[in-house]
Amino acid sequence: MSNDVADLAYLAAAVCFIAALKALSSPRRARLGNAVGAAGALIAVIVVFVAERPDNLLPILGALLVGGAAGLVSAQRVAMTAMPQMVAVFNALGGAAGAIVALVELYHNAEGASRGQLAVAGFTILIGSVAFSGSMIAFLRLQALMTGRPLIFPGMRWIFGALLAAALVAGVWIPFGASLWVAVLLTVVSLAVGVLFVLPVGGADVPIVIALLNAFSGITVAASGYVLSNSLLIVAGTLVGASGALLTQLMAKAMGRSVGNILFGAFAGGSTLGAAAVSERPVRAAGPEDVAIQLGYARRVVVAPGYGLAVAQAQHALRDLADELESRGVEVLYAIHPVAGRMPGHMNVLLAEADVPYDKLKDMEHINPEFRTTDVALVVGANDVVNPAARNAPGSPIYGMPILAADEAQSIVFLKRSMRAGFAGIENDLMHDPKTTLLFGDAKESLRKLVAAVKAL
Repeated sequence: MSNDVADLAYLAAAVCFIAALKALSSPRRARLGNAVGAAGALIAVIVVFVAERPDNLLPILGALLVGGAAGLVSAQRVAMTAMPQMVAVFNALGGAAGAIVALVELYHNAEGASRGQLAVAGFTILIGSVAFSGSMIAFLRLQALMTGRPLIFPGMRWIFGALLAAALVAGVWIPFGASLWVAVLLTVVSLAVGVLFVLPVGGADVPIVIALLNAFSGITVAASGYVLSNSLLIVAGTLVGASGALLTQLMAKAMGRSVGNILFGAFAGGSTLGAAAVSERPVRAAGPEDVAIQLGYARRVVVAPGYGLAVAQAQHALRDLADELESRGVEVLYAIHPVAGRMPGHMNVLLAEADVPYDKLKDMEHINPEFRTTDVALVVGANDVVNPAARNAPGSPIYGMPILAADEAQSIVFLKRSMRAGFAGIENDLMHDPKTTLLFGDAKESLRKLVAAVKAL
């Protein structure tokens, strides 16, 4: 294959990536976007084999086979609740791959590389290592293998600053004749920086950090493309990095805080989590039959889904309840908060799995004015994103975060397993509102009981 043909094929793959990213911005075209992006990746891989004719072909094919099999099995078996963890692992692998490529290139081609390429190689090692270790800490937190609360210790900010400074010095030293051992030292120090970068972040801020680390992994891929003189890697990495950075900004805006405050607020003595105390104030609880009456005779019901819905795998039961209510003439809509769940778009993906019509999914900005004319706000597994403390409790860790205005509905029904606090670890005053009725139990079982009770009306 000639260089001109290879360049045209790379251009076609890049166009596929851009079109895929555009399609993924809409739930209706998301599947098409995935298919187009996969086609672009396939074109890129084929071109590399045909145009570059790599050595060690059998080991490369073996690695592709093992990796492809692992990806296929993971995609089929991963639970919807574990999707954020999977994203964190993918971020980690992307960062690690870029850092390893840069290390290998330094080992083999340091003598013939320009200072610019050496500088980019050092940058790739730094960002890739931070993306790897930071993403693995995020994975451990989301998987509940370590606490979700911010972890800080005396002098942590100074240690973090010293390690970051050491990493920058090592990175600057590489293009001026540093040995391979300096690159290895840079890798170790950058891994430590990634760990200390994520440890102080906790609570509802973890999804924002995952989005930022996604941007880091994209930047790593783009930088490794420069090291390898591969334009397609530069384009693909830039797209991922830019979209991850934009998503981080949008999510931070949805939380009502700056990215700097989210990442470094704990260093200043703040916390993204509350005391997680369980209140002894009375609440009004009811059985499925009483709640079914509220729902069955309403004109409009707005569902506020959250992570608890995903944990219980209750999206299909929720769809069954919505279908039953709609058969009785009740309008059912879904209020989607930007940071509901454990990753951006978590609730959209979850409800799409249950074939909930896209036009019934309403963003926070569009649905909040509708709550005033809503008969019942049905909160299923959500907590922090409907907590009025974000509006009226200046001392709260979530104060200033835009929330779903569920408290403005005529009545509120909370499906809760217990009175435990949400991810931010703070009490939700909405559960003690006189308009609120709590239905305790597993979300899937509670929804199934509600379906049966509504049918019996």
